[in-house]
This record gives sequence, C-alpha cells and structure tokens, in this order.
Amino acid sequence: MKELNLTQGSVPKVLLQYAVPFLIANVLQALYGGADLFVVGQYDDSASVAAVAIGSQVMQTITGIILGITTGTTVLIAIATGAKDNRKVAFTIGSSVWLFSITGVVLTLVMVLFHGRIAELMHTPIEAMADTKSYILVCSAGILFIVGYNVVCGILRGLGDSKTPLYFVALACVINIVLDFILVGYFHLGATGAAVATITAQGVSFMISLWFLYRHGFHFEFTRLNRNLAKKVMTLGAPIALQDALINISFLIITVIVNQMGVIASASLGVVEKIIVFAMLPPMAISSAVATMTAQNYGAGLIQRMNRCLASGIGIALVFGVSVCVYSQFLPETLTAFFTKDAAVVSMAAEYLRGYSIDCIVVSFVFCINSYFSGQGNSLFPMIHSLIATFLFRIPLSYWFSQIDSSSLFIMGFAPPLSTVVSLLICIWYLRYTRKKVYLKGTM
Repeated sequence: MKELNLTQGSVPKVLLQYAVPFLIANVLQALYGGADLFVVGQYDDSASVAAVAIGSQVMQTITGIILGITTGTTVLIAIATGAKDNRKVAFTIGSSVWLFSITGVVLTLVMVLFHGRIAELMHTPIEAMADTKSYILVCSAGILFIVGYNVVCGILRGLGDSKTPLYFVALACVINIVLDFILVGYFHLGATGAAVATITAQGVSFMISLWFLYRHGFHFEFTRLNRNLAKKVMTLGAPIALQDALINISFLIITVIVNQMGVIASASLGVVEKIIVFAMLPPMAISSAVATMTAQNYGAGLIQRMNRCLASGIGIALVFGVSVCVYSQFLPETLTAFFTKDAAVVSMAAEYLRGYSIDCIVVSFVFCINSYFSGQGNSLFPMIHSLIATFLFRIPLSYWFSQIDSSSLFIMGFAPPLSTVVSLLICIWYLRYTRKKVYLKGTM
C-alpha cells in the first residue's frame, strides 16, 4: 500500500496524484452501475429493464447515504494522520467499524422488511412490480457488503491511499459484468440475476479488501465503540448523507415537472442527466481530493498550504468544467445522439445541455469550496447552502421556466447554473467570514 503524504510536495502535483485514481474509480463505479441495465436490456423484456432501473435508483440512494456518512471517517482519519496522531487514527478506525456494522444491520433490516412497500412508493408499473421487489430484496440482503466496502475505501483514502480503492472498484466491476452475462444472458434470471451479480461482486471485493487490510498490518483494537469518535463521524457524515438524499429527491421533483411537458421532453431530460453524471465526475474527484488534502493539512496546522490546495483544486476542476461547457455549446448533438436515435429527443436534449453545461463551470468552484470546509470538519455549512440553492431556487426556477416555454427545454437548462451561482455567492461570503478564524488557528 502506497500512502501519499498530502502535507508535503507541490500542491497541484500531489492533488492530481491523489485525485486521478479517485476519478478512474468514479468512472468505473458509474459504468458498474450501468452494467446491470445494459445487459438486462440486451437479453430481457422491458419489465425487467424497468425493474433494474427503479431498483438501482433505490439502492443508489442507500449507497449515497452510506458514502456521505463514511466521509466523516475519511476526514477524521485524514486530520489525525496530518497531526501524526496514530493512536487517534486507530481509535477512529475501530469506532468506525463498530458504527458502520450497526448502521449496516439496521439498513438491511429496514430494506428487507419494507422492500415491497418501497417498490410501491416508487409507483412501479404493475408489469415490473414482481421483478422490482426481487431486485431490491436481493440487493438489500447485501447491504453489509456495500457498507463494508465503502468503509474500507474511506479508511484508505483518509490515510492518503486513493489507488488501492481503485483496484477494489475495478475488481467488482469486472466480476459484476461477467456474472451479468452468465446469470442474465445464459441462465435468463432477469432482474434477479442482475441483483445477484451486483451483490456477489461487492461481497468478493469487500472480502479481498479485508484480506488486504490484514496483510498490511491493520490490526487495530476493535473491542469497544468510542462514543465521542462515533458522534464526530456522524456529525461530519450525516449532513453530507442528508444533502445527497434531499438532492436526489429534488431531481425526482424536476423529473415530475418535465414529465408534464411530454414524452420527448422526459426522454431529453433523462439523456442530459446521464451526460451530466459523467461530466461531473472530474470535479467530484478533484473536490474529494481537496477534502482529504485539506483535512491532513488542517490536522498538521498548515493553513497556507490548505488554502493553496483549495485554489489548485478549483483551477484543475475548471479545466474539465470549461472544456465540457465549450464543447456543449458547439457540438451538443454529438453527445445527446450517443444515448438515443430519436431526432426529436437529440435536438431537445441538445438545447437543454447548452444551458445546463454552464453548471460544469460553476460547480468547479462550489464542489471544491464544500470539500475545503468538510476537510476542516464543517459539513453543516455545505449542506445548508446546497439545500437553499436546490429547494429555493433550482426547483422553483425549473417550474417557472417550464411554464414560460413548454415546447423547449432551452430556458429550463439555465435553472441549474443559476441556482449554483446562488451557492457560490453564499460560499464566497462564508469564506470571507471564516478567513480570520482559520488564520488564527494556523498561528496558534
């Protein structure tokens, strides 16, 4: 295992060294999430496709909650690592194992007991109901694997190792795709087979990650739960988890708004959201690196280096954001046509993408600033301003713009960047407000 010392060396170089494996892992995870849907679409009927689409959306929400909370573990370990407090690192890892074991058991019980009701709440079509319930039930039975895998990756990233989690993701991706073709393509198990493939892949990846930790000397004391550390993990991670969950809900609300504009508009929205998911991967990876690097330097008291990390992160993220935006202004059809052959959808989606792609520039600032504060142990502020921008601006603006022109998504495409600008303005104000406090911390 090769850990990067994020408190030494050239800031942009170290940041990129840490972020690139994170980016590749995010891309693989996105492909991993789409493998089930692709394979089922090749070998099964539309009911199975709908079941996987709905079921995976539910499980993605659960995974988002887990990822949000594990961020607390990553940040606390990074702060302790920067402070060279090995004892606190060990206690944080031990407490996290206890905390997430309990979380995993609770989530498993809830999802297994209420999987049928959840499928109904999603307004699942009758034809896909049985397959959807089966998919959610099988995946729910493997939640402990999802939790365990993400905790191990969170621990390693907090220590400065972003490469090893990439190998675990790659392994899970390969296993999942192979099993998808065997269970769905050869044995024709449909949505259930896809769910079994997913959980098996995550289980194998988790077991190998545990073996990896054991082989590399991670023999920490897991005999008791440190309540104070567990509380800190939840205090840091819960706002991020809540933020992700509520933002997912906001996307569903916007989908409802667009669905009222007709099937072409609905399909166009879906196409652009897929494009944006991939477009957002680079700034997300960079911002994740900013969070860990900020935490280590914050723990070491290197405030000036921590600030340079923020500036470098924004600069690198902007390279990707500006590139996507410029390309989308001139050749949007080449992107939207990748997901559909319907000329009407390609055209309407291209109009929507022109406005939406501006968001790729603005989020380059907001994502990195959010991570800068999260790395200092402040995840509450990013949650607050994100929810303000989403529920007070993005959703109302989306509805208002849809009423202005119901025949096009062009105007509506500007709702995301405008709402993100609101977040950015709040972030700039808060940066100025907290500057003195952070500076004083670095001089103590």
